[in-house]
Amino acid sequence: MAVPRWVVCTVVLGFSAGAPAAPPPGHPTVEQAGQALKLPPTEAELNHEGKVLQTIPSNEYVYVEVKSEGRNRWLAAPATQLKVGETIRFPNGTVMSNFYSKRLQRTFDEVLFVGRIKVVDK
Repeated sequence: MAVPRWVVCTVVLGFSAGAPAAPPPGHPTVEQAGQALKLPPTEAELNHEGKVLQTIPSNEYVYVEVKSEGRNRWLAAPATQLKVGETIRFPNGTVMSNFYSKRLQRTFDEVLFVGRIKVVDK
């Protein structure tokens, strides 16, 4: 007796519809792949918030001093028009200590380099 085609398809699809396969060992996470590909952070990754205290434009970047998490800190981000007093959101970034900017001829104790800044509508 021949098995109807719809039964074979249902059985095959039933076995393949389970949980997605785990990536191979050493495969980067989605977040790591995004960083490697230099993709801008997603909304969910903009997990820090601060109030703009001052800005210093520098070619394609802007240095921003913000009050965030109870302290003042400097960010460096792609050029963005910001106003003192605005609230911004930004992702985790790369911290550079004793960072010297040749263009500004200034040393920052610490700068957090981020890929994106977003003004919060309040």
